[in-house]
Amino acid sequence: MATISINGLHLDDLPWIIDYDETKCIQCGKCTAVCSFGAINPVVEKRRKPASGIQKPSFDKILVIKQNVSFSHHCVGCGMCSRVCPNGAIKAVRNFNDRYSVRYRAAKGDSLKKGGRSNLNTEGRTLDKIKIGRISQMTDPSLDAARHKFELKTPFGRVLSADKLALHFENGKMELSKHLPPNRWIYPVIMGDMSIGAISWRMWEAMAIATAYLNEVMGIPVRMCTGEGGIPVRLLKSRYVKYMILQIASGHFGWNRIISAMPDMVEDPAGILIKIGQGAKPGDGGLLMASKVARYVQEIRGVPKADLLSPPTHQGLYSIEESVQKMFLSMNAAFNFRVPVAIKVAASVTSVSVYNNLLRDPYNIVGGFFLDGLAGGTGAAHEISLNHTGHPITSKLRDCYLAAVHQGRQGEIPLFAGGGLGQTGSFAADAFKLICLGANGVFMGRMLLETAGCVGNDTGKCNACNTGLCPAGLATQDVCLTKRLDIDVAAQNIVNYFIATDMELKKLMGPVGNSTLPIGRSDALITVDKHVSNRLDIQYVC
Repeated sequence: MATISINGLHLDDLPWIIDYDETKCIQCGKCTAVCSFGAINPVVEKRRKPASGIQKPSFDKILVIKQNVSFSHHCVGCGMCSRVCPNGAIKAVRNFNDRYSVRYRAAKGDSLKKGGRSNLNTEGRTLDKIKIGRISQMTDPSLDAARHKFELKTPFGRVLSADKLALHFENGKMELSKHLPPNRWIYPVIMGDMSIGAISWRMWEAMAIATAYLNEVMGIPVRMCTGEGGIPVRLLKSRYVKYMILQIASGHFGWNRIISAMPDMVEDPAGILIKIGQGAKPGDGGLLMASKVARYVQEIRGVPKADLLSPPTHQGLYSIEESVQKMFLSMNAAFNFRVPVAIKVAASVTSVSVYNNLLRDPYNIVGGFFLDGLAGGTGAAHEISLNHTGHPITSKLRDCYLAAVHQGRQGEIPLFAGGGLGQTGSFAADAFKLICLGANGVFMGRMLLETAGCVGNDTGKCNACNTGLCPAGLATQDVCLTKRLDIDVAAQNIVNYFIATDMELKKLMGPVGNSTLPIGRSDALITVDKHVSNRLDIQYVC
């Protein structure tokens, strides 16, 4: 008997197996052409023709589609092949007995990297166990969501309590004797930080177009965070920069260009977001693989074509107090104290300590606290970080809010939360519940990609954002792949999703009886889970 190799990678080790029916195949070649991962190839197979015992054996050569078995060219289950096949001859099937992660580590001696989402989901979603249970009816009538006027705006910037306002009366008029911290009233849903590089320039431009349209045509004051890495100079010098929250992270990528453009800026940006950590890989630096560092990414960031690794912390900052003094003060001073400056951290057991210290900021210059729960990202993360580090957003947001309530300082530093919202289909419901638990607003990233055509999911499909081979043209810099994304359609889909979200938020606010955002209205929430009830201090029902 012939020997076989058991140490190499085999088909049954892969997470996805190609199911191919050669009887339906017309050999058009569309499936192999559309596969950006090179997971399938046309090959010629030798087949024996049926013959009787007295006939000499004869053979045919048949063209078939064969799956590649390799670490660099394996199927990720994106399903693009089945989308283009005219006869339904091919599809990817999930192999739940795969051993790919073990095989990869054993063969490469390296940690497996991935983008997209964490795929464990062993603990279940807390937000799905919460319902809106307080409905205003007779004594406190509900509002008509279709006819009533709602004010869906939230502050971005430091909000001073009444006793800290420097007010005095002069000639019968009340006047301020001291400059107030900058503040903006914005929509409570922010387009989360995804950089040019992590996502394609076409996707980034679609988000920017949608932001401008929502503000200038629809009158919805949505703000977009640029992500780390800078933005095009022409946008910095345009009036549309007022809708952008510029992010500075530990790598400081792109900030040379931003600083150089400051003298020519005709508008102030919407804000500055200093990223200390992110939910996909808390305590670990961001990683943009060299395969995604295209020429224009190099120019914007001022870097060579190489793996771009951000340090896990801002260098030179060794305490919360130091970060306030050095970074917040310097960034405020850069824009002459006209622009709110916020901080973004990964949700963890230490988040409340950070927030408590920021609340005591003596300069009153901390303009927001962005809390990022475990979820995923469009850059690269080590699988072990993506799956096994981080904190669910719900309880940690609640802890921060109640810590501020305990000091009587809720609302002074606006809380924004994100991480896995809309995972089971309803983003607006998740956002509303977090607002009731204490958030001033939320931010999203994955949902924007989904509206534009992302083919990944939370059960292991695709999730190859880190490779630069995104089959939908969203998280890649490959020119051929990015052309698959229609910028105008993507922008329109994002606009439509915000319009739908706006309507759904009103449909939830109306029954509760709130015409403004129900920030901290935990009395409106109920749960059938006793542990969730005790942990979040909301009503238990059965």
